[in-house]
Amino acid sequence: MLEISVFLCGAVVMVIELTGSRVLAPYLGTSLVVWTSLIGIILASLSLGYWWGGRVADRRPEARLLGRIILLAALATAAIALTKSFVLGFLQSQGAGLHAAAVWSTLLLFAPPAVLLGMVAPFAVRLKLSDTQTSGRTAGDLYAISTIGSIVGTFLAGFVLIAWLGSTNILLLMAAVLALASLLAARSGVRLKAAACVLFLAALLVTVDYDARLAAGGFVDRDTAYNRVIVFKGVDDDTGRLMRVMITGPQATQSAMYMDAPAELALRYTRHFRLVEHFVPEMKRMLVLGGGGFSFPKYALAHYPDVRVDVVELDPGVTTLAREYFELKDHPRQRIIAEDARTFLNRNRESYDAILCDTFNSHYAIPFHLTTLEAVQRMHAALAPNGVVLVNLISALSGDRSRLFHAMFATYTRVFPRVLAFAVRNPQDGASWQNVMLAAFASADEPRLTATDPEMAAMLAKRLDVPAGAGVAPLTDDYAPVDRFIMSAW
Repeated sequence: MLEISVFLCGAVVMVIELTGSRVLAPYLGTSLVVWTSLIGIILASLSLGYWWGGRVADRRPEARLLGRIILLAALATAAIALTKSFVLGFLQSQGAGLHAAAVWSTLLLFAPPAVLLGMVAPFAVRLKLSDTQTSGRTAGDLYAISTIGSIVGTFLAGFVLIAWLGSTNILLLMAAVLALASLLAARSGVRLKAAACVLFLAALLVTVDYDARLAAGGFVDRDTAYNRVIVFKGVDDDTGRLMRVMITGPQATQSAMYMDAPAELALRYTRHFRLVEHFVPEMKRMLVLGGGGFSFPKYALAHYPDVRVDVVELDPGVTTLAREYFELKDHPRQRIIAEDARTFLNRNRESYDAILCDTFNSHYAIPFHLTTLEAVQRMHAALAPNGVVLVNLISALSGDRSRLFHAMFATYTRVFPRVLAFAVRNPQDGASWQNVMLAAFASADEPRLTATDPEMAAMLAKRLDVPAGAGVAPLTDDYAPVDRFIMSAW
């Protein structure tokens, strides 16, 4: 029974670590900083647990004490589910930088159960030691069992649990598993441990029912294979119209749809993708990298009757939500490809009149492999001779916080003969984060920058005067420090 308990504890460690990324994502994103904090602090916590567990076991080698330690780990795991919103909301309200917020969040939420679970393997080794002649084998066997459990937990979390259960539900389920492991480690306190297991499972059932009722009311919090996605109803501040909103990262709306007009463009930055009809009025084929709520593909199908649209969306779960809540329908002129955008570009041999890149959901998490010279070269190769690439990114326009913008502008300028940039909100506001639209042209001809359509003319008037050589080198697959560019300005 002790071996089973060690196996379960090893599995739970990795489930908690992987689930941690989904817990932190709505507040802190999923950047390299967040993953570094999770991995580093959990490893440090496990190391502390190994050290502490070995010393406690030498003083009191009692199975009953090991059972209590595992039960405490169960309570600490359940505490993550109960306190995560409060802790993360509080840290976010303090205005700490991302590095500090990621470290403190991981310390407060995930270090306690990780320390306690780290104590299990050395404690179990001490309990199993009966002969110094086989002490090495005993230690090796138990640590191997714990590691195998961690491997199983890794695949279980990544392939099954996160795709089917929300992060809160996973944590409560893991708390119940640890309560069972506590019972297997020591038969003492059977009623308490059984009660804890039943309590955690009951809480799990309550949260599942609560999630179902929220979904029925229009609020969805769903973990997909790649994202934690939140969908809810809101009101447009500018028009007062009812909207449905999709969020996949902090401080940014990924997609939005007017409830009374699903094909209308609700977000300001998506309306700037209309520049494509101005620059390539005779377009026949369009490639959209990043589907989300499929705002612009729906608009394109409704307003450009001769255009065929290919949409590359990495996350099938996001596409499913778009079908359920954003009026995404099958269409004979639309093809949806569930694939990473860079992978698609690498293998693509087709030609497009327009490529729209909408893969940067926020400035917290940048898919660096889509910002590099090599990725831009693949876009250029996929573009027709008179085509255009439109890229939506989030950046400041000047100062340290603008380095991502200038790096991407330099990267596209290295490949395309002509590149323009347009501010989505205010070209005079250089310090604030805002959406910026890059337009890269396959032809060196001067694009037309006047229009009779008032909205189009207003967008064209927000063209930015980007100084040549802003001191930032083009990004490459070998070196694309996008995390440093956006984080060091905080």
